[in-house]
Amino acid sequence: MMSAEDTPGGKASPNPRDLRRSVFYSIKFFVLCHSLLQLAQLMISGYLKSSISTVEKRFGLSSQTSGLLAAFNEVGNTALIVFVSYFGSRVHRPRLIGYGAALVALAGLLMSLPHFISEPYRYDHASSVDMPQDFEASLCQPTTSVPAPTPAPSNSSCSSYTEAQHLAVVGIMFTAQTLLGVGAVPIQPFGISYIDDFAHNSNSPLYLGILFAVTMMGPGLAYGLGGLMLRLYVDIDRMPEGGISLTSKDPRWVGAWWLGFLVSAGAVALAAVPYFFFPREMPKEKHELRFRQRALAAAASSVSKGEDSPAEQNPGESQEKQDGLTQIAPDLTVIQFIKVFPRVLLRTLRHPIFLLVVLSQVCMSSTVAGMATFLPKFLERQFSVTASYANLLIGCLSIPSAIVGIVVGGILVKRFHLGPMRCGALCLLGALFCLLLSLPLFFMGCSTHEIAGITRQPGNLPGPDLFPACTEPCSCPLDDFNPVCDPRTHVEYLTPCQAGCTGRLVQEALDKSQVFYTNCSCVVGGGPVPAGACDSACSHLVLPFMLLVSLGAALASLTHTPSFILILRGVKKEDKTLAVGIQFMLLRVLAWMPSPVLHGSAIDTTCVHWAQSCGRRAVCRYYDHDLLRNRFVGLQFFFKMGSLACFALILVILRQQDKEEGTQVTVSTSGLQQQLLASGPGKKPEESRV
Repeated sequence: MMSAEDTPGGKASPNPRDLRRSVFYSIKFFVLCHSLLQLAQLMISGYLKSSISTVEKRFGLSSQTSGLLAAFNEVGNTALIVFVSYFGSRVHRPRLIGYGAALVALAGLLMSLPHFISEPYRYDHASSVDMPQDFEASLCQPTTSVPAPTPAPSNSSCSSYTEAQHLAVVGIMFTAQTLLGVGAVPIQPFGISYIDDFAHNSNSPLYLGILFAVTMMGPGLAYGLGGLMLRLYVDIDRMPEGGISLTSKDPRWVGAWWLGFLVSAGAVALAAVPYFFFPREMPKEKHELRFRQRALAAAASSVSKGEDSPAEQNPGESQEKQDGLTQIAPDLTVIQFIKVFPRVLLRTLRHPIFLLVVLSQVCMSSTVAGMATFLPKFLERQFSVTASYANLLIGCLSIPSAIVGIVVGGILVKRFHLGPMRCGALCLLGALFCLLLSLPLFFMGCSTHEIAGITRQPGNLPGPDLFPACTEPCSCPLDDFNPVCDPRTHVEYLTPCQAGCTGRLVQEALDKSQVFYTNCSCVVGGGPVPAGACDSACSHLVLPFMLLVSLGAALASLTHTPSFILILRGVKKEDKTLAVGIQFMLLRVLAWMPSPVLHGSAIDTTCVHWAQSCGRRAVCRYYDHDLLRNRFVGLQFFFKMGSLACFALILVILRQQDKEEGTQVTVSTSGLQQQLLASGPGKKPEESRV
């Protein structure tokens, strides 16, 4: 095996015998390694989105804060991605990819660190340490037998150490997300340029198509991994002696969110090892692949750097970013590069078609970013499904539908040789039907069931004067949360104490135990009432809802390749790679960074009961379901309307340009004919050579 540093400049020795022996001089092996690395990298990047509601419950975060956390990996990525254009092939690309992957793995380990430095999760904060959770602390006890509950801010658990620990945990997660974005910077751009440099020209589209197809499974695997990990209890490594009485359907259930980060980080670390053995340069592939698969080649060519389309990448990732500025970068210093970039950016943004396509993709990417981050939480709240089931639905329905939509769009462009006008029409139709499919989503859901003692005004906290009169003999902690449901009236109580329950009964079964509360003065007949929240009356609508969302995702993805065609045909030839690079940068800044925060803020405005932690607002426990559905789906509808409007304007401009070109051709033809008549038969017109 030859070292990459055997010759000056890090170039490999050209000895053909050594080259044949080493698998690291095979571009096919590099394609395999890079497919696995990008798969693992997208899996770890998307895993937080699958467990966002669990992280909120575990650490008391609002949706706005969790949305900011999910978007924070774009901050480090966007800040450094432009410099990839400058470095280009000046560096040892495989080795830099390996360093980036190692940083991604380290960020994954850092994301799981808060679990190990935090106290074990206590789902009933009112119980003391030596008392079984959920037992006597939540029951109705006479006021004289226990001291009156103290307000949360003066609670003994709210020490300065607790607050400092909370801030440290949140800071660690934000730091990890930043490192995750920084580590991902060199992986995709350098890998794709390396493949393109050393693969046979005829094989490069196929390799990039295979790379893209494997990579796109990453988000689906992330949601699948989330579905598996969240079935396990969060403290599976330090379970209490008496076990727990929670089930995954209990609203206080917190799954093992941290375990998925460890699995993903391990996968990235393993995939990074081969990159430290690849040479800086390898001999260019000499032979074209013998076999031909027309369907795969058609899909692959649409993701190549060829004439029809750039790589069909996840909107948050940039295939062309590496060579976005290679036409102007090689002879510039870093300072000159920074100075010239804004001028080139402004020149590119002057193209009306380019600007409108980018705006339409910003709207579409904002929809995708908000849906990917908060759709699991929306399904949990709206249809009373578990976090693991919500993730499995998304991973098995929505992600594959989006992949199929992108591939079908590429095949349509390739098969029918669609020009700019027809590409614009295809984008318009895809956006229109996607918008129409989102209309029924406004009506697929139920109102929030009745919750005793909670008002419908956001921000109003329940007080003793709002509780039913039947709880007057009891001394109920104000910050406790152990919901029970009266199945007859479908009324939910925050704790058994607020239902007036004085007894507890456990029914043991083969697979699980069920907790009931008895002697409840607020319940007709005195109970018993089962522990846990009331189920939604609309649980049966979750599958139709997801089918409509998945079909809409396929139609929205159908516009992906045609919109790239509009960019490549709408700008000058020398600006094509730069235009694609700028496009991905703008998508990050205008869509993938702000959209999760915007969706999280909209979700927070629908909260009707906030948990309190040391005097500050923590996680939301109850939402107004109608308001949540209307604002979440409405925000999606707004972005889809923006995308549709942009595609309509693009079509109008393209038609106007066609008319102008037709007029110019007619005028030039008539002028040439007049010159031929005036010159006479014996003279050659001066302009006839034109």
